[in-house]
Amino acid sequence: MSGTTLTWRLLRDLRPTALEGAGDAWHEVSGRSGSDRVRVDRLMTARLRETQESRSAAAALVRLQRLSRNYQYLHTECGLIRTTLNALAADLAVPQRQLRQALDEAAELRFTVHEDGSVSFPAATTATLAGEISTPGGHVRGDARLPLDQAPGLSGPPPTVKPLNPNAEKAQAIADRIARAVSEAADIDRTYAETLDRLKAAKGLDVTAATLADAARDTAGVRAAAGRHLGGGIPADRSPAELKAWWDGLPEEQRREYIDVAPDLIGGLDGLPAAVRDEANRNHLPVLIDELARRHDDDSRTKLEALRLIQDRLTEPSVPPMYLLGIGDEGNGRAIVAYGNPDTSRNVSAYVPGLGTKLNGEFVEDTMKRAEDTAIGARRVDPSSASIIWLGYDAPQFGDVMTDGDARRGAPAYNQFMAGLEATNTNHDPHLTAIGHSYGSYTVGTAAKQSGGIPGVDDVILLGSPGVGVEKAGDLGVAANHVFVGAADNDLVTRAPTKGEMAFGGPVGSLFYGDVVDRGNDDNYFGKDPASEAFGAQRFKVDPGPPFAGVSASEGMRLGLMDAHSQYFDPTLDAESASNIARIVGGRPDKITTEEWR
Repeated sequence: MSGTTLTWRLLRDLRPTALEGAGDAWHEVSGRSGSDRVRVDRLMTARLRETQESRSAAAALVRLQRLSRNYQYLHTECGLIRTTLNALAADLAVPQRQLRQALDEAAELRFTVHEDGSVSFPAATTATLAGEISTPGGHVRGDARLPLDQAPGLSGPPPTVKPLNPNAEKAQAIADRIARAVSEAADIDRTYAETLDRLKAAKGLDVTAATLADAARDTAGVRAAAGRHLGGGIPADRSPAELKAWWDGLPEEQRREYIDVAPDLIGGLDGLPAAVRDEANRNHLPVLIDELARRHDDDSRTKLEALRLIQDRLTEPSVPPMYLLGIGDEGNGRAIVAYGNPDTSRNVSAYVPGLGTKLNGEFVEDTMKRAEDTAIGARRVDPSSASIIWLGYDAPQFGDVMTDGDARRGAPAYNQFMAGLEATNTNHDPHLTAIGHSYGSYTVGTAAKQSGGIPGVDDVILLGSPGVGVEKAGDLGVAANHVFVGAADNDLVTRAPTKGEMAFGGPVGSLFYGDVVDRGNDDNYFGKDPASEAFGAQRFKVDPGPPFAGVSASEGMRLGLMDAHSQYFDPTLDAESASNIARIVGGRPDKITTEEWR
C-alpha cells in the first residue's frame, strides 16, 4: 500500500491472505536456492575438487564458489521477504479487525461513514420532563490520538452537558475508532515498506563479503520489525528433549522464519537438529564477523581472525562434512564444530579442550583438526561416526592459576550439550563418547559428578590429564572398563605436582619455574593420576613424546617439551594414540592396544 494514501475502504478490503500467498512464493524461491546451494557445494564442487587438478579446474572452483554464495544470498534475502510479508499481514489484521467492528456498529445504528472517515448520525427523539423533543442529526470527525482498545465514547474529557441527541456520542466514538485504525495501519505499512525497501540486491553477479554483511544487517532489520510474530517465543529454558519436541511441533514455515530471522537464538539451542543449528549459525556468522570488525581491541581482532578462518573452511567441501553447532564471542570465544552429522551417526564423540584453548587462529588450525582427525579415524572403524570439538566454556589460559571454577561453570553446559545429542540422534541406541584433554578432562570429570552423570555417555576418554576430581574410574558414571586414559610419559601436565606440592600457585607455575620429577606417588593436581593402577581405567598406548629428563621445566618449555601434551590426536606424530582414540569412538574399544599403569 506504500505510495497510496490509505483509506478506511482500502484497509477494510485488504486481503491478508494475498500478502501471505506472496510470502509463500518467496519462501519457495528461498527453499529452491538453499537446495541449489547444497547441490553446488556437496555434489559439483566436491566432485570437481576430488577428481580434477588443473588450472581450468581451479578456475571452475572459483566460479562454483561464487555461484554458491549467490544461492546463499538468494536463500537468505528471499526468506527475509517472506517473513516480512507474513508479519505485515499479521500486523495489519489487528487494525483491520478493529475497523470492521466499528463499521458493523455504524451499520447497525444506521450511521453513514463517509469517504474521509467522518460519520453522520440521524435525528432522534428524546424523552424529557417537558415531553418528547426531536433533536437533529449531525456529522462528526474521528480523533486518532487514543489507542484502538479505548472504550467507545471516551475520546477526550467528558462534556459538561450531555448532547441531547444520544446518537452524537456513539457516532463520535465510532469515528474515533475508524481514524485510529487507519492511522495505526498506516504506521505499520510505513514501517514494513522501509524494511522491504532495504531488501534489495546490488547489481552484478558477485556476492562479496560486504554483500553478505549487508544481508546480515537485513536480517537484523527484519527481526526488529517482525520478530514478535515468531510464535510465543523461544523456550530456551527447557530441557533439550523438550526443545526437540517444541521444534518438531512447529509448522515448517515457522521453523524457516526462526532460522532466517533469529539465527543467533536458534543456533545455540541444544535439542535442535544439527542441520538446523548449522544453517542458523552459518547465517549468524557474518553478523559476528561484522560486529567484531567494527571493534579495535586485541581480543576482538583475535576472535575475528578465528571466525574468518572458520568461515573459509565452511565454504570448502569436506569429508566428513562440517556442521557449525555453536558460535559466539562471549568470554574467550565459543565454537562447536562437528565433523559428520551427529544426528544420523551411530557413534558420536564430543571433545572438550583444555589449558590455553580460546577462539583464535590456533584453535582453528590445530584444535579443530583434532576433532576432524578423530572423525576420519573413527569412520575407518565404522563409517557411521562423527566427532565434535566443544568449546562451550572458558578454559584456563597459560599463566592462570588452575582452579575448579572454569570446570564447574563448564560442566553444566557440556551436560546440556550431550543431552541434546542424545535427544536428536536418530539411532535406537547411539554410542556416545566424552573426550577430555588437559584441563578439559577435569571439566569432563566435573560433568560426570553432576546428578545423573553425563547424559547418554557410554565411554570416557581422558588425555593428558592433570586429574579429573575423582579417585576411581568407576566414579565417572560409567563402568571402570569404559574409561580410557592416554598419558604420555613425557607429558608435563600428566605429572603435575599436587596442590600441596605447588610453590607457584598452579601447574603452569611449575612448568615455568620448577623441575618436574617422578614423585613416586599416584596423585596429581586434581586428584588421583588417571594413568595409575589405583584409578583403575584402561590405559592405552601412546607415544612417550620428546624426553625432558634432566632439564628444568622452563628449559623444557623452550625446547618444546609441551609437544608430548599436544600430539595425542595427531595420526602423524602419534599414530598409536590416534588409532586407539578412533577405535574407542568408532565402537571397537576391544581393539585398542594397552600399556601398563604408572
